[in-house]
Amino acid sequence: MNTSTHQRTLKNVIRATGVGLHSGAEIMLTLRPAPPDHGIVFVRTDLEPAVCLPACIDRLGGTHLSTALSDGQATVGTVEHLMAAFCGLGIDNVRVEVDAAELPIMDGSASPFVFLLQAAGIATQPAPRRFLRILEPVTFVDGPTRATLEPWDGMRVEYTLEYDHPGFRGQRRTAAVDVDRTRFVREIARARTFGFLSDRDRMKGMNAARPGGTPGAVRDNVVVLDECAVSNGQGLRFADEFVMHRILDAIGDLYLLGHPIIGAFRGFRSGHGTNAGLLRALMAERAAWELVTFETPADLPGALGRAIPEIA
Repeated sequence: MNTSTHQRTLKNVIRATGVGLHSGAEIMLTLRPAPPDHGIVFVRTDLEPAVCLPACIDRLGGTHLSTALSDGQATVGTVEHLMAAFCGLGIDNVRVEVDAAELPIMDGSASPFVFLLQAAGIATQPAPRRFLRILEPVTFVDGPTRATLEPWDGMRVEYTLEYDHPGFRGQRRTAAVDVDRTRFVREIARARTFGFLSDRDRMKGMNAARPGGTPGAVRDNVVVLDECAVSNGQGLRFADEFVMHRILDAIGDLYLLGHPIIGAFRGFRSGHGTNAGLLRALMAERAAWELVTFETPADLPGALGRAIPEIA
């Protein structure tokens, strides 16, 4: 079996705790191995009986400030960073247990989740990995935002930021990455979420530690921009952290297709809502995509076929 062309899961159970960005509550997260073709399934263990929410388009719920899964009764939010980590490391099957209505925000990036997955170990399974190949361009436009999926020889994610804010002066506004596991870990996973602090927020007595009064937002998990510049006291991890975080978000949202894509995503000012609209538009255009498998790594297109150091 080859680890690039076969499905993968975790070797061991692993747990972590953290604070919810929107609730401020302490949350327990447990990641468990799952059998082939199980997919990524989130489980609300605090409910009786427990509710299972597969990470798929049919369960896509709210998209305000984060991506949530819902069955109309139960919800689990802020799933995009963990989903990006699953996609970036090539993991297909996991049971994700959480005892709250959102995942812990950790440090605002996917890096802590990457660490957890690496610590649990990754196991190759006796089932072929299915890829979703884009055959025709599909675009979704929502006011000034736009997102497109189009054919590409590999997986490419491109994003353009457009903010009229002093904190973005000198920042790279457009970035494009041909995604593989190595580039994901090195260039994308560490990019943190960011937020804005306005004069109105200051008048309400808020500060750079809790932008917009978000209960779980602290200096350690959100890059805060005030009216002048970055004000979280830590600066940026790298020069294009803002645009790379948008790329991270897009990777996580795209993995709600249930399979890694072979194609190019291009986003212009797009957020979770625009990404969700694009995924639904793609699913509605059945001629625009197909599911494919590959026999050997040499058959994989573009960067997906590169020799990649495997994770034990």
